[in-house]
Amino acid sequence: MTSPTVNVSNLPAHHPLADGRTTTSALVSALRGARPARTPVWFMRQAGRSLPEYREVRQGVGMLESCLRPDLAAEITLQPVRRHGVDAAIFFSDIVVPLKVAGVGVEIVSGVGPVMDQPYRTADDVARLVERDLDDDALAPIAEAVGLTVEGLSDGTDSTPLIGFGGAPFTLAAYLVEGRPSRDHLAARTLMHAEPETWRRLTEWTADLTGRFLRTQVLAGASAVQLFDSWAGSLSLADYLAHVAPSSTRALRHVADLPMPGIHFGTGTGHLLPAMRDVLREAGLAHATVGVDYRTPLDEAVEVLGGDVPVQGNIDPALLAAPWEVLEAHVRDVVERGRAAPGHVVNLGHGVPPTTDPAVLTRVVELVHSL
Repeated sequence: MTSPTVNVSNLPAHHPLADGRTTTSALVSALRGARPARTPVWFMRQAGRSLPEYREVRQGVGMLESCLRPDLAAEITLQPVRRHGVDAAIFFSDIVVPLKVAGVGVEIVSGVGPVMDQPYRTADDVARLVERDLDDDALAPIAEAVGLTVEGLSDGTDSTPLIGFGGAPFTLAAYLVEGRPSRDHLAARTLMHAEPETWRRLTEWTADLTGRFLRTQVLAGASAVQLFDSWAGSLSLADYLAHVAPSSTRALRHVADLPMPGIHFGTGTGHLLPAMRDVLREAGLAHATVGVDYRTPLDEAVEVLGGDVPVQGNIDPALLAAPWEVLEAHVRDVVERGRAAPGHVVNLGHGVPPTTDPAVLTRVVELVHSL
């Protein structure tokens, strides 16, 4: 598929991709399928509980409140860039933030995760949901936080790129239907088959929430976006193609006219990688990268993806606690396998565990850069 022409005129003049601050960065270059002088690396959940400075600034502040306080969200986003020297910041947020700002009753419960005010499982439940919308006022704290972050990432002539954050429509819909985190998403999978029209309305609505959330971040200064589908691995390929891929494509089309790269990542999605690549392409993004979790060796992923798609991944988070010689050998192997792709962004194959020693992450960054 031919990529659309990159047109920076669609971006504000002060955007880091429009004024050149991130255009030649290692991250953006790799996501566009090039091989920069230094292999870029960042970590999912790099801003979070593994950092003592994060725990300090979060004292007494709830998770969703911290996401919606622009100064705090920006500070948390910047912390791992200062500490580790990673090649990208990932906007500090949560998958359910778009639901919260749209007026859905949701809270992050310690030790549990996102809990809704009720499960949304009927046509009437969904009809009430889709009456809610996101407007510029609701998204203003997000735009402000991104602006503060981009300012903090820039030294005037160059800038560390910021990656915009968004939860895929299926994962948002699964939380809404289940009412809380679930291992198997039985209620969500039942709804998609028992009431496909209700499911379609729900996932189109969550797609538009995520799409507007991502677009706000890009226009405020993000140089790439990543769509996280945390629970897509619970689906068969047939169910993904019929009931999930269309809504993920719809979400990403909200930013398809903007010339930044897009990354699509899910856990347990080795059987879905070509379908996830096709979501990015069908959405019409200028550049598409597929995130690979730790279960699939990168060279195998590159092969099933056709050999022409940049990849991101896929250090096993469990090895961050292993002896250094074990972790070092693994990182070297990941980098070597990644050479099969036209571009490679080193990352974990899931998020940073909260018990990780921050010094280990810094050392991994230094190792990747040395290679």
